[in-house]
Amino acid sequence: MDSTAQILEENLETILKGEGLEVSEFDSVPEQVKPVPLRKMCVGLFIQDELLMVQEAKRECYDRWYLPAEVLQREVKEEAEIDCQPITLLMVQEQGPKWVCFVFLAEEKGGSLKTTAEADSESLQAQWWDRESPLPLRAPDILPLIDAGMKYRRNPSFPMLQPVDFPCHVICQRLFLTFISSNGNTDTSDEPRLWLLLSSNDATPHPSLPIAVSVDTYNTIPWAAHRLIKECMPSSSIHVQTCGILGVQHNGRIPGKTDGICFNMLMLLENLEDGAEISSPPPLEGDAYRWHEVTNQSLRAKIIQRIKEGSVLPVQRL
Repeated sequence: MDSTAQILEENLETILKGEGLEVSEFDSVPEQVKPVPLRKMCVGLFIQDELLMVQEAKRECYDRWYLPAEVLQREVKEEAEIDCQPITLLMVQEQGPKWVCFVFLAEEKGGSLKTTAEADSESLQAQWWDRESPLPLRAPDILPLIDAGMKYRRNPSFPMLQPVDFPCHVICQRLFLTFISSNGNTDTSDEPRLWLLLSSNDATPHPSLPIAVSVDTYNTIPWAAHRLIKECMPSSSIHVQTCGILGVQHNGRIPGKTDGICFNMLMLLENLEDGAEISSPPPLEGDAYRWHEVTNQSLRAKIIQRIKEGSVLPVQRL
């Protein structure tokens, strides 16, 4: 194996493990790209036998109960007087590039529950909730998050994942775009063939997955992939299946400058044209991208397994 192919395979393995790679160049970019100051909300979801809930002090939802929110560890300490440790990202919710919510599963690491004697502008008190006792909730939107956390505790559906500290000034996606043939591999006929779409960006010293900048639309995550596909396969009829998130790269220490996000997205392309040749991926138009067949059996098996089992972080568009 030459060094270029080895670097590509190492980078693909890195992305599959939920780690990150530097974002240096963009392949699919709208006309105007500006730094995106995010409206972020990180929800701490604590599941033992019960859930950690806080009673709101805000005027618009005073006396109602909700999950501790905003900046995970700091806010949980302020609202509930509990020290916590994130276990994994559980879900990402998005409502356009300026509204991204990270939902965490976390565990208690110390502290004592906040009492009404300690009420302040952050919250009135905190308590553990068994989900059966009556509790006036601020909103029912947390119930699906609670269900997701319970399911993950019983049977983890994807590897534990934490955001990786890589700065990025915009919202973008590194697209792990795959195509699987319906016939067997020429060398091992019982296994499908797998292709990845790679960028041919001259600024990148070695083959890499394309990176598309998200735009201010309602459905941020699928739209970037659709735009890139229209650029390189304008004549093909393609269905894009969003499998989920392999990793999140984020650094929010300087709001408005480095608080963008790079989502490493796993996606599957399907050719919808009648009579289309399905033993190979759709033809590309132009030189900006190229198809790469994954011949490393171990790597191919890992990718196909993640696609078929859906063992990726889910994304929810609100």
